[in-house]
Amino acid sequence: MNSDPPFSRSASPQTRSRRREEAHLEKSEIRNPKSEINQSLVTSAATKEGFLREPPRLAIPASRRDFLWRVGGGLGGIALAHLLGEQGLLADSTPTRPRPDFDGGLHHRAKVKRVIQLFMNGGASQCDTFDYKPELIKRSGEKFDSGLTATATGVPGNLMKSPWEWKQHGQCGRWVSSVFPNIAARVDDLAFLMAMASKTNVHGPGVYLQNTGFVMPGFPCLGAWISYALGSLSENLPAFVVIPDSRGLPYNSTGSFASSFLPVLHQGLVIKPSAPNPIADLHPPETAKFVTKASEEEGLALLTKMNLEHAAQWPGDSRLEARIASYELAARMQLSAPEALDLSGETETTRELYGLDEKVTEDFGRNCLVARRLLERGVRFVQVWSGTAGATGNWDNHSDVGKELEFIARRTDKPAAGLVKDLKARGLLKDTLVIWTTEFGRMPFSQGSKGRDHNGGTFVTWLAGAGIKPGVTYGESDAVSFKAAANRTYCYDLHATILHLLGIDHEKLTFRHNGTDRRLTDVHGRVIKEILIGS
Repeated sequence: MNSDPPFSRSASPQTRSRRREEAHLEKSEIRNPKSEINQSLVTSAATKEGFLREPPRLAIPASRRDFLWRVGGGLGGIALAHLLGEQGLLADSTPTRPRPDFDGGLHHRAKVKRVIQLFMNGGASQCDTFDYKPELIKRSGEKFDSGLTATATGVPGNLMKSPWEWKQHGQCGRWVSSVFPNIAARVDDLAFLMAMASKTNVHGPGVYLQNTGFVMPGFPCLGAWISYALGSLSENLPAFVVIPDSRGLPYNSTGSFASSFLPVLHQGLVIKPSAPNPIADLHPPETAKFVTKASEEEGLALLTKMNLEHAAQWPGDSRLEARIASYELAARMQLSAPEALDLSGETETTRELYGLDEKVTEDFGRNCLVARRLLERGVRFVQVWSGTAGATGNWDNHSDVGKELEFIARRTDKPAAGLVKDLKARGLLKDTLVIWTTEFGRMPFSQGSKGRDHNGGTFVTWLAGAGIKPGVTYGESDAVSFKAAANRTYCYDLHATILHLLGIDHEKLTFRHNGTDRRLTDVHGRVIKEILIGS
């Protein structure tokens, strides 16, 4: 990328001479400013066509060769640029493009078109939900030599069994506690990773790690990488959408779904379905009576004209182009997004399936249902969050795991199970991947009298859908669910597996940043073929 201004001293004499000539030619063009404003590139909110058009210019050709190119080569040049762009051969273009012969994958045949991730913010307790340990029940109340003198926020207590009953479910015989009765009914559709582990037991770094592959901020998240690699399946909706808990944002706020050094276009768009204004700044505020359709069209046209002129001065910088593209997408979304968020056409049966008929499940159920509708309309990756930042009202159960986990689990159990059932009934599970995960687990011993502290040693993730073997498990924790004991997996392995199902080799999906070819999985990662069909 050449970031030198037109007359920078760091530029070569030849470059400065060329730029002076370009500047001279620019000044020699004959323009009608009013005509340009009315005919310049505008977003689909201001035009019926819904695509970008470059403002017409009446320019004096610099030479006969230039004249012949403008007259005879314009359309051919457009066609050539399109073909080169499709093959990723243009400078500054995305280095790889989805392959039609790979069913949309980049490096091999894809089994998954779209992904929905349910993220349980706060650290969901594996030993109270999916990780059944008879030894923990038997030894409850005993001292346990964990080798720790302190935990993340307290000191180790005695071993503590789960307050819920355990039963086996489905043909696979998966053990699930009574806190998740609806998910328990769907275990034959799910594959469980029983020995997930984290490199931290602190919320902020833990959430970053599970989303970006790094414990520090400043790295793109999974959704941004998928958007960068594959783009959206729709021209009217973004590739990556985030639906936070209706009560607030998770740990790290919006940092957990940022694009970081990837183009800003790939950042997660936050949608709040239960809010009066689900998408911030999509429409002018009601108080802005001076903003009319005509004034908005004229303002957008003038802004676009100025943006294009500025972008022409910095041809190697893609940031402004990304901003223009995001504004254009926002304009198209003014028409498409309200329809996607409108649940009035859903049947009562569907609404009940997601729990919209019950106060406790209504919020998370609405978010899951909106997520399904977004997937149907071409969004590539939707992340639905449960739980906000803070020590209460989420999956961070320090004081009383019986009361605190009961509260948050009831909000999500029916909607999550309903989502899997609905996707399967509609045939969407054939090319959709569903992921349920969290940043880390909880300790098998008590904190205080009834709580559990953070535990990066082991936790559980489950997956369902395209390419996943239903009803299988991989990995195992130790006898009391303290640490992963067999076939430990990290976020790198989960991310590599997700990308693999999307037709992407995680070692080949890179972005050059500060002299390093960065990847989502850093220098780690193994595709977990044990849970994949045909592997």
